[in-house]
Amino acid sequence: MIGFGSIGKGTLPLIERHFDFDAGRFTVIDPVDRDAALIAGKGYRFEKAALTPENYKEILTPLLTEGEGQGFCVNLSVDTSSLDIMKLCRKLGVLYIDTVVEPWPGFYFDDEADAEARTNYALRETVRKEKKKNPGGTTAVSCCGANPGMVSWFVKKALVDIARDIGLEFKEPASRKDWAKLMKKAGVKGIHIAERDTQIAKGAKPLDAFWNTWSVEGFLSEGFQPAELGWGTHEKWKPGNAKAHEKGCRAAIYLEQSGANTRVRTWCPTPGAQYGFLVTHNEAISIADYFTVKKDKKATYRPTCHYAYHPANVAVLSLHELFGAAGRIQPELHVLNEDEIETGIDELGVLLYGHAKNAYWYGSQLSVEETRKLAPYQNATGLQVSSAVLAGMVWALENPEEGIVETDEMDYRRCLEIQMPYLGPVKGYYTDWTPLQGRPGFYPEDIDESDPWQFRNILVH
Repeated sequence: MIGFGSIGKGTLPLIERHFDFDAGRFTVIDPVDRDAALIAGKGYRFEKAALTPENYKEILTPLLTEGEGQGFCVNLSVDTSSLDIMKLCRKLGVLYIDTVVEPWPGFYFDDEADAEARTNYALRETVRKEKKKNPGGTTAVSCCGANPGMVSWFVKKALVDIARDIGLEFKEPASRKDWAKLMKKAGVKGIHIAERDTQIAKGAKPLDAFWNTWSVEGFLSEGFQPAELGWGTHEKWKPGNAKAHEKGCRAAIYLEQSGANTRVRTWCPTPGAQYGFLVTHNEAISIADYFTVKKDKKATYRPTCHYAYHPANVAVLSLHELFGAAGRIQPELHVLNEDEIETGIDELGVLLYGHAKNAYWYGSQLSVEETRKLAPYQNATGLQVSSAVLAGMVWALENPEEGIVETDEMDYRRCLEIQMPYLGPVKGYYTDWTPLQGRPGFYPEDIDESDPWQFRNILVH
């Protein structure tokens, strides 16, 4: 296991609970040893080290190849190249999983790189090129956390629900091409990864501190990247600072502004209509790409897809403080553990909109109270991620020669079967809400009333 932060600490008890493995071969690698005591007396090893381009092969190779049986690399770190480690694992015949396409240090905050070079699109394309260059082989699961990851399984489940409820006659798809055709037939115009974190800290956030319910470093990295979204074929307007990609799958665009400082209108069951941040995520691109229908190599259908994230209140306050100080990151970065949270849920799901029943949200409504009963060392946000890693590991073990895969390509039913006991209530909700509703009307707005589900109406200008 590479990385022993909030997600690593939460994933370890699930691995111990669900897998048989040789304790003497289990090694945790992290440059910080503040939580090393959690593995003391279990027969595991803790290696205090920061993986670098110069040392990662030397450190990982013996750990992944010693003894008998097949190794498994669970990469839950920041500032390590997912692609380089993935390539090493596949060369060694070792199973691999991560939750994000992570680069070596310097990528996210390189002020000499242009916006396109810092996108998740660019990162994803490096993995796509490797898959094309070296197809098949040992399974490596790319981007399998809560989101990206679990939400791709939710999208398929939600689509099946919608197709059934609007009366379509269909057979559940068995290929990417057929899934895309079903989404087109169902009339889905777009998808929000719609999330509301209502977990409340017991204490007040001090000044000059960034508090969050999951990795602050991870949130800041993606938050400073350009806002990105899969770009649907139904869209008639683009923001003035929107840019397209000339190479690759071309399923997405990016805006020349930070995602964590870009607001969109969205909907979740508990709060109803809400603002979210258009933070870039791999799934915004991979879902839009996966459900694209093409004719003569040209996209004839593609849904718009993007993250619409309302973090915990302390994280919103932290972002407000950070951007108000011209982007200066606070000196204290803190992840709230389960004991520091009073109450609340992480309501994380997918909102499929534009079809005959308007919009449908399907997802997890996991509370911190239930999380405490289900698994140690994590809050509700963390358990949604760590349980997805668990599901991805099971799938990889059951499908060990599938090559490089994204979660969109995995068996959603099997993965959710593994993960569901850790997600609290998992429900679907239809809503009549559209982004044209609930506007104050005091001032003129640049909106498209002919189609409520245009991105023009979703983006907060």
